[in-house]
Parts: sequence; C-alpha cells; structure tokens
Amino acid sequence: MNFAQLLFPDFSLIVCGYLLCRYTALDRKVWEPIEILVYYFLFPVMLFYAMVKSPLDWASTSSLMGAGLSLGVAGIALSYSLPHWPVLGRHIDRRLHAASAQIGFRFNSFIALALADKLAGPEGLVLIAVLIGVCVPLFNVGAVWPMARHGQIGFLRELRRNPLIIATASGLVANLLGFSMPEWLAPTVNRIGQASLAMGLMAAGAGMQLGSLAQAKTLGGLVLGIKHLGMPIIAVGVAMLFRLSPTQTTVLLMFSALPTASSCYVLAARMGHNGAYVAGLVTLSTALGVLSLPWALGVLAHG
Repeated sequence: MNFAQLLFPDFSLIVCGYLLCRYTALDRKVWEPIEILVYYFLFPVMLFYAMVKSPLDWASTSSLMGAGLSLGVAGIALSYSLPHWPVLGRHIDRRLHAASAQIGFRFNSFIALALADKLAGPEGLVLIAVLIGVCVPLFNVGAVWPMARHGQIGFLRELRRNPLIIATASGLVANLLGFSMPEWLAPTVNRIGQASLAMGLMAAGAGMQLGSLAQAKTLGGLVLGIKHLGMPIIAVGVAMLFRLSPTQTTVLLMFSALPTASSCYVLAARMGHNGAYVAGLVTLSTALGVLSLPWALGVLAHG
C-alpha cells in the first residue's frame, strides 16, 4: 500500500494553508474566524457523525475495546510523564508540554477510516469505529486536562463546554441508544465532515510557524517519538495480551501508527496555548506517518 500517496492530501492541505496565510491577502485576520468555525461547529458535527453512522457490536469486540483503551492510557501516561524524565525533563517547558502532549496519543480519524477500509474492508471499518468510539472521548479528555491545568482554567468546566468532548460523548450515547442519522440528512452531515478536515488542516498550516519548532526540539522529538515509535511497539504487546484476532491486530497496529489529529492545533490555539508550535508538530507527524505505518503493519505485524 502506498502510504505516501494516502497521506499526501492531508500534508498538501497544511502546506496550502501555510502558503495562503504567508503570501496572500488571506492572513491571520481571515484564519482566526475559520479556526472558531472549525472548533465550534465543523469538527463537532464530524465527530458526532463518526460515532453514530455505524452500529457498534460491543459484545464481539470487547477485547479490541480493552486493547484500544489500554493503548490509549499508555500513550497518555508516556506523554504526560515527559517533564519528569531524568536529564531530558529539565529541558522541557511545562506550558509548551501541556499544549503538545496530545500529539503523542491522538490520531487522524479520517486517515484511520480510509486505511481501515483498504486494509480489512467492511470488517475493518466496524473495528476502527469501535476504537474511535471508545478512544476519542478518552483522548479528548487527555488533551484538555494539561492545558486547562496550566492555563488556570477549571478542568470540569472546560470539559462541560468543550465542543469536541460534547460531540463525541453525545455521539457515543446516541450509538448506544440505537440512534441512526436520517438518510436525508446524512449527505449534508457527511459534507460538513469533509469540510472540517480540509478547513482544519488548512487552519493548522495557516497557524504554523516552522521556526517555532526550534524553540523546543527535545519536546518535539519526544512526543513524536512516542506517537510514531512507542505507540506501535506498545500495540504489539497489547494485542498479544488481549489475544486479538489477526484482523483486530492489524487494525490496532494501524491505529497506533497513524499521524496525530489535525484538531490538535485548533484545540491548543482556542485554549490560549502555542498553536504555531503544535501546528508544526502536526505537520511533522503527518509526514512521519509515511514511515510509521509501513513499519507497524510490515515489520511489527510480521515480526
């Protein structure tokens, strides 16, 4: 499978946003309202739709759910622990770490859905929907907590009003209650989801300052190392521990090696943190996915 070709659309949209913001009249004054639109409307609609469009068979996928949650908790714990590492920890800015820790465990759901379909067909789509359903709420909480704490924002208050968490939680409840999107509404919601991806990636590029990555090379290298090296290795052990089937193992390994979520930038920027630095990490993560996906699905899966 050509992973570079699969990831090129996301990467190119980030580059487009960067070029438009830097070299045209579409400067930061234009992109700031777009960030608000993406954060408060487009992304929440996309996440809710992802939760409800496929009924989840919770009984037959309980092992995969446990494996996904275990992998997620391990990724969050590793990302949170970075400032406490011997030697390296003293070089990490705590506030910058609060904004970028999410890079180490979040994932791009659109790439996840596209890859799952190519790797395992309809069964793969159902399995990735299970992982999205159980992991997105956990990951969103994991992303918000350090930024709320370092921004001196009430954590519970931030959770209650965070549109991404509200959308994923309500979508999960709707799925459990058997709600399905009306056929006449599904095409509109699907187009909103497609718009959220394009606008979110372009907003990340518009907010990116590549020079800002130089201010915290150690932190950037560590969170990207967790995302693209540590998570796939952990996934192998978790798959063995939960005795996943070959197809479930393949989906979990793919899930572990995905590029990070494009919404990382939007979340950091809207919560008052260094969005430019996070946008740079999102870009690098998208590029690194070209290497980590073949490694996870080739070397680790058959190792």
